[in-house]
Amino acid sequence: MTAPAATASLARAFDDHRGRLWRLAFRLTGCAADADDVVQETFRRALESPPPDLARPLAPWLLRVSTRVAIDHLRRRREVPYDGPWLPSPVALDRLEPEPDDPEVRYGRAESLTTAFLLALEVLTPAQRAALVLRDVLGCSGQEVARALGVTPGNARVLLHRARQQLAPYDEARCVPDPELVRRHADALTRFLAAVASGDVAAVMRLLAPDAEALQDAAGERKAARRCVSGAARVARLYVGLARKTPPPLWADLVMLSGLPAVVVVLPPRPRRMPTHLTLAVELDALGRIRRVLNVMATRKLTAVPLSQR
Repeated sequence: MTAPAATASLARAFDDHRGRLWRLAFRLTGCAADADDVVQETFRRALESPPPDLARPLAPWLLRVSTRVAIDHLRRRREVPYDGPWLPSPVALDRLEPEPDDPEVRYGRAESLTTAFLLALEVLTPAQRAALVLRDVLGCSGQEVARALGVTPGNARVLLHRARQQLAPYDEARCVPDPELVRRHADALTRFLAAVASGDVAAVMRLLAPDAEALQDAAGERKAARRCVSGAARVARLYVGLARKTPPPLWADLVMLSGLPAVVVVLPPRPRRMPTHLTLAVELDALGRIRRVLNVMATRKLTAVPLSQR
């Protein structure tokens, strides 16, 4: 096969795996733009240093390369101080995989894209995170996990065991986006927005858990709370105050992001550092109260979200 023909064949094969690689990279990094970069870097390596036998299935090689590239991205991200609270990227439904869940895996594929799950993964080391995602989300075998990480099967088992131990607090109250959870989140989000729009701080507080938190991820690009805002009263005052100062949106829509309802908002041009694009979502406690209000405004976090009216 000539070099141009080999390159074209490799590009076609890579396209067949592009979506799966992106979803793997996203779970490993938590950032949509980082996942884009991982896929691009994997493709670059495939073209510059392709596997020696192109007649063999490409998927195992791509899995190894993209896993290691994603781990490097995650390590670099954690080495640099982040400006303000860090949140995972919200992801639109068209980026979710169409294939059904494997009944043998520990975490469903929709669950593994939720903000709650991705935040839980932040306590893991990059290698632990990769071992858990590959084994407990994607259903890779122990041998496949070891080969992807470049470690022995015994070391892979240790990484997975420690990762599962670290995720025990999440496992006690998992975020599984079934129809009932979706309905409850949509209802809570709708009532929260209505109460905020009314300007009634007390009404907003009644929807919140006493220890409610607000997290705003703007990565220092936009004006936002630089720390977590804690307590129902403070959270309620924050959003009522923002509603009073914010112009009417050009477009706002309730959509499914990361497996649960969220609101996408597009605002008119505003003074420098004021947000013009954002998402807003909530998390509920066991009693159905809002325990977290989550805003994402950082540009790199919004690349997998529809930001114009359809």
